Amino acid sequence: MHNGHYLIIPTASDFSFKECLVYLNRSPQEVLHKAEGESIIKLLMVNKSLVLLKMRSTEKSLIVEFPFGKPGERECDLIPVYISEWFDLKRDMADFYKMAQGDSILKNLVSNHPGLRIVGIQDLFEALTWAVIGQQINLTFAYTLKRRFVENFGERLEYQGEDYWLYPHSEKIASLQVSDLRKLQFTTRKAEYVIGIAKAIVSREITKEELLQLDYHKMKSRLMKLRGVGVWTAEYVMLRCLLQPQAFPAADIGIHHALRKQLGLDRKPTTNYVEELSERWGDWRAYAAFHLWRSQY
Repeated sequence: MHNGHYLIIPTASDFSFKECLVYLNRSPQEVLHKAEGESIIKLLMVNKSLVLLKMRSTEKSLIVEFPFGKPGERECDLIPVYISEWFDLKRDMADFYKMAQGDSILKNLVSNHPGLRIVGIQDLFEALTWAVIGQQINLTFAYTLKRRFVENFGERLEYQGEDYWLYPHSEKIASLQVSDLRKLQFTTRKAEYVIGIAKAIVSREITKEELLQLDYHKMKSRLMKLRGVGVWTAEYVMLRCLLQPQAFPAADIGIHHALRKQLGLDRKPTTNYVEELSERWGDWRAYAAFHLWRSQY
């Protein structure tokens, strides 16, 4: 709904922006949005225009304000679509909550984090390269690399003395040399993977639209044809970008730590054990994974 200088996006009664904010603010090094109290400020590229938005929630809606003045009609039509996908707003969660009530692990997580939705990454290039950047390093260093990557190659907009950044475009990264990323402390292999993914996106060898036409298993194997994309990376991208409800990165360290805590184990569970355990969550495995991640913050 358009209203003066802002947009109103209706939300379901079982959606909590506050819960999603905790996840979004899990690193002080995050460079793609800024929290301001219970609002978030983010720079978007919409219909080839840069749009800075500030978003807060009321009981039944998200209020989106525009510090630089309201964008055009076309942009105003596209922004609610983006936000709806960002927070998976269209999904009916009733069956998940019903299932969680009878599940010994999810029952506590859901009552501790009511209204949590999957916080997505709409852009396929961003989702793939962020997953690759985070491979086999801790989250703190992953965010350090992401910040360097964005501040060296992304677009910037200044507002009230603060910089707001866009994730780098695939075209820009496709034209880099490995040495350009080595300077930021990327390993040679990671630099090759990121540039290779950029080239695959630019040449349209892989597209989000094409992936979304495939079934779960074909989607996964299509992603894994990209150099640097293994099982974990494919499942992470399917969960956060392609919003596949059954995606579950069973090898994820964060999920292992969370399950160890939830189950009171004396050591981290094995990936096979986690994979088998996740089968009980069926088509809600992605939501189980996201609640396990959230329990870590």
